[in-house]
Amino acid sequence: MTSRTRTPRTRTSRTRALALTLLPALLAPALAAPAFLAPADARPGERAAKPPAGRQAAPIVVGHRGASGYRPEHTLAAYRLAVQLGADYIEPDLVPTKDGVLVARHENEISGTTDVADHPEFADRRTTKTIDGRPVTGWFTEDFTLAELKTLRAKERLPQVRPDNTRYDGRFEVPTFAEVLELVKRLRKETGRTIGVAPETKHPTYFDSIGLSLEEPMVRLLRKHDLDGRRAKVLIQSFETSNLRELDRMVDAPIEQLVDAAGGPFDLAGSGTTYQQLVTPAGLRRIARYADWLGPNKDLVLPRDAAGAATAPSSLVADAHRAGLEVVVFTVRDENQFMATNFRRGTSPTAKGDVRAELLALFEAGVDGVFADHPDSAVDAREDWLS
Repeated sequence: MTSRTRTPRTRTSRTRALALTLLPALLAPALAAPAFLAPADARPGERAAKPPAGRQAAPIVVGHRGASGYRPEHTLAAYRLAVQLGADYIEPDLVPTKDGVLVARHENEISGTTDVADHPEFADRRTTKTIDGRPVTGWFTEDFTLAELKTLRAKERLPQVRPDNTRYDGRFEVPTFAEVLELVKRLRKETGRTIGVAPETKHPTYFDSIGLSLEEPMVRLLRKHDLDGRRAKVLIQSFETSNLRELDRMVDAPIEQLVDAAGGPFDLAGSGTTYQQLVTPAGLRRIARYADWLGPNKDLVLPRDAAGAATAPSSLVADAHRAGLEVVVFTVRDENQFMATNFRRGTSPTAKGDVRAELLALFEAGVDGVFADHPDSAVDAREDWLS
């Protein structure tokens, strides 16, 4: 494919009303999210066709690593449940095997997400590597063939936070990206909805350095499924920038620059570039040359004060929209420990907080989407906001 120049899109189809303060009503008590399984009467959550007058188009809901609040993350079961709970997109993080097959894992180090430590035949593969400038010890996908990786089983990554999810430990395989896309194809037929996919390329500079580039095999699979066009329901993500620029020359599919609340892109570490610099108006204009979406940490949209409470929205959403970028924030989770203090309920870090209030505050701040571990919570809050 020939190189192209991406022109930031003009945002003429939406009226933006950014909240200057957090409305008191948003902090009113709401029904807590389910403690384990989704409720039997969970709504399918199809996006509203026409939002109320003066409101932006319905924000998208991305099932973060699937419905990871209810099933071990990055399993076909988690992805399927996310769609059943109304998610518009599912998100697989992509890392390669030794034989170059892309699989869905949160990290290439898999001791926290699989039972690899229980396999004596792989004991000698435990090692320490330098990943993005820091030492990491464990077992790594790039040291296993796909056939070997398929002998492992997934487990809950946060058992202290989500003990109910541990009942699924040992039941599910590590899925390939090809299997995820086939699942999406089946779910589209089953639901009659156009389910999106949001693949994140993990540690692209590191994998380039060991000869296991992520971009080419990902693009081949997207093309196989006709998901490489500009109108494809795809969000290609990365916390790095160089590989997204490369991908912009390879495909027309929507691209999303992830931005954390601290630190900076590893590929720009030598220049000292920080994420804070990327989210300035000038930095956003540069991102818009190769990307369509900005994926910021939610704390960049609703900053926290010294006591840990969410404050009035920052200018980030408005600045990104002016640059021609859509905004989808990460990650909304139901548990107290992942929330600003004014959205928490009680003192237990694992108790369910007022996630509805947090989501409504984000929607009022003008975001175009959210990544959610509990997609039904986001779908329900979106329906309330649109009503």
